[in-house]
Amino acid sequence: MTTTTEPIAATDIRRARPEDAATIMEMVCEIAAHEGQLQHLSVTAQRWEQMLARPDVIVLIAWRGGAAAGYVSSIRRIHLWSDRDVLALDDLYVREQARDGGVGRALMVALAARYAAPDQLTVTWGVESDNEAAQRFYRRLGATLRDKVLAGWSPAAYADVVAAAQPARG
Repeated sequence: MTTTTEPIAATDIRRARPEDAATIMEMVCEIAAHEGQLQHLSVTAQRWEQMLARPDVIVLIAWRGGAAAGYVSSIRRIHLWSDRDVLALDDLYVREQARDGGVGRALMVALAARYAAPDQLTVTWGVESDNEAAQRFYRRLGATLRDKVLAGWSPAAYADVVAAAQPARG
């Protein structure tokens, strides 16, 4: 009995441009739906077009067979303690039909090779504590994972605190 395996399609990775905004927006909607977070999604394709024109916003798109297979998004920013820039990874997303085909790894390697390695930047990101598959994936890349609680302070959450701290006028 002969077993044949289909070859994995070639993956082309390039930096997203403003004209890719609709494609990125589509995938952002997919990852938000996958994570049950659609209700928190407020960005628009028009805003993506603006963000993709910024030099500090780095989004790479993976293409397979002429179709977008996934993306990785990051922001280059300063790390105040080290006085060095870091790449803060926002999302790594691979479409369902392209998963387990090396797309995620290819995106991470491209991000590191093209945008982190030239300036020896550290890449940082968060991962959900219950996403064990993602944690295994990142460990295989050589990433160090550590426990840390992320906090967010929304305007609605801090409004009363700020108001209470204002001196009385009279």
